[in-house]
Order: sequence, then structure tokens, then C-alpha cells
Amino acid sequence: MSDAINDEPNTGTAFAPGEAPEPAAPGATSLTVSRGFNAWLRSRRLSLAFTSYQTGQLFLVGAHPNGTVSFNQQNFTRAMGVCWRSGRLYLGSLFQLWRLENMLKPGEVANKAFDVALVPRNAQTTGDVDIHELGVDAQGRVIFVNTSYSCLATLDLTHSFKPLWKPSFISKLAPEDRCHLNGLAMDQGRARYVTCVSRSDVVTGWRERRHEGGMLIDVETDRVVTDQLSMPHSPRVHGAHVYALDSGRGQLIRIDPKTGAKEDVAFCPGFLRGLAIHDGHAVVTVSKPRNGAFKGLLLDGELKARDAEPWCGVLIVNLANGDIVEWIRLEGHITELFDVAAMPGVACPMSIGPASAEIHNAISFPPIDEAVLKAA
Repeated sequence: MSDAINDEPNTGTAFAPGEAPEPAAPGATSLTVSRGFNAWLRSRRLSLAFTSYQTGQLFLVGAHPNGTVSFNQQNFTRAMGVCWRSGRLYLGSLFQLWRLENMLKPGEVANKAFDVALVPRNAQTTGDVDIHELGVDAQGRVIFVNTSYSCLATLDLTHSFKPLWKPSFISKLAPEDRCHLNGLAMDQGRARYVTCVSRSDVVTGWRERRHEGGMLIDVETDRVVTDQLSMPHSPRVHGAHVYALDSGRGQLIRIDPKTGAKEDVAFCPGFLRGLAIHDGHAVVTVSKPRNGAFKGLLLDGELKARDAEPWCGVLIVNLANGDIVEWIRLEGHITELFDVAAMPGVACPMSIGPASAEIHNAISFPPIDEAVLKAA
């Protein structure tokens, strides 16, 4: 199944399986999905959201009953971390953290196809702090990885951010991206684990430590669970384990949080960033190298050993056996993705971009609460 997209926002593209991909036009990207991708989404009533910071886009992927797959894309400058809560999507961007709300009532459908229509309702300005992954705690606070300042932070009504935690080896909060703190795992409504590329405490010191020394850290105890990773990203708590991306090796891994022992689950042909877990499957995004970024990483040798070229796309991995069961592949202008979120209970979502023409008329309001009015 294939289609071509460009850098302009759209309200949804649908296409059917079995078609051969056509070469992408200049500035465009061809999309190909596996034959069973629509059925996989429909059987779980699941949609996906993924981002490309390279082109500044949010993609929402859903399934139509007729077997076609819907791709909705909107522009958000440097779209990064994404987090779904029922009816609400949070999105980190270049200098703002966005909150998108579903404007549809239960049972309503937009454009005869979409059961969720996400509208930007708030954009909190943080400044360019290089927001990476994010989550929401039990109190409803948005917690995000402030990579530039090497800390976890939350939003503040007065300031750019409110720092919550930093690794014990970081001596000062400074806009220096010292250790490349990047991934965040939430567990039962609290920030629990983070990943960073190195233990460096100097400006961009992690860049010389990409091949080894990557860490998973327990936020609650400051304990380094393991420092035997290569450019790790996207830790996720699932059952008794922490799943993460050992990106420098191209491996989805399973970590014992008590001992730090790690186990490879699946090799993925590209640079891994972004992980969601749903119904016994991992959903991961892979990217092609940027300016020779794979040089010196084990990933480069792993690809050569497998006689493989790196992908840009989304892979669905069966956690029981490590098989890649479904996929989305992008070829053309878009070569790098960042994060992915599962949207359970959503069949076919769409969004409206902050710079789109549609946002001028995306107006909704609740009925007048007469009881409140009389009380006033």
C-alpha cells in the first residue's frame, strides 16, 4: 500500500494495500504499509501518532472499515515528544509544548470518517530547551525531558520551566546538553526511569561517548540501573521489566530493573527513537542516518552484516518472539522520525494544525450551565 505526502498539512489520505510504491516527487515522501497493517489496527481499535522533527510534522494514523489506512499530517515546528491521554494529545515542539483536545462529542464523526478531531487549545512557551519525551503524572502535571538543561521539568505559569530532577552527576543546570538526557518512562503516574547517552558533565560531552556508557537511571533513587548501553532512548515500564531502545546497536531491549541485566528482543534496521507498547507488541520508529551519524556505532556494522539498508518508518514488533509483524515505511524527503504514541479506543483520528485554514472555524463550546449562572 502506498501514497505520497509532501510538507503541506492535510486532513487525511487513505490508500489500500497491495499497491507498489511510486517514486516520491522532489520534496515529497512515499508511504508504504504492510499488507496486514489496517487489519492489525482495526482488530485492536487502535490508532497511532508519530512525529518527525526533521520536517516538523505530526502524523495520525488510523484504519477505515473498507481496508484503507488514513494518514493525517499537520505542521508543528520541530515536532518531538508525543503523549496521548484519552481525548487529549500533548506534543513538544521547538519552543512550545502543545495541548490538543478532541472537539467531538461521543458518537460524532468529522468529515464522515474521523472519530477524533484534535484541535490545539494551548501552547505553553518554554523557549528552545530541546524538549524530548514527555508524560503526565497522577496530578495531571506534564513532565518533560529538558535535554538542553539536562533535567526533568514541568510547566510553570511564570517561567520557561520548573526543574524537578537532574542526574546526580550533573553539577549545574545550564543550556549545554551535557549528557543528552532524552527518554522518560512513567510508572503508575510518576516519573520513574530516564535514559541518557553518557555520564558527561561538560557541554555536549556525550557526543564523544555515543558508542558506550549509555545509562538507564531510576529517578526515585538516582541509581544507575545499567551503564552498558549505546545511545539509549525511550524507556517504558511494562510488567516487571523496562523496555528501551539500545539505539547505537539497533536493538529493542528488555532490562531487569533490579539487576540491570539486558536482553535483546529484536533488531530494527535504523536508528531507534520512540517506543509505545500495546497488546503484547512494541511500536517503534526508525530513522536513516544524518550526516554519517551511524559511523562508529555498532548499528553500522549490524546493517552491513545483514546486507541491509536503514529504514525510516514505524515497526510493530511482537514482544513474545521479536518478529516484526507490521510496518510503515517512508521513502523520500522525510528520513528521520522521533516519537510514537498508541491511541487505544480510537479508530481514525485527525488533527488541525495551528497554521491551517481550518483552525479559524474549529469552534466548539459546551451548553450553558444554568445552575452555575443562577448561583452567580
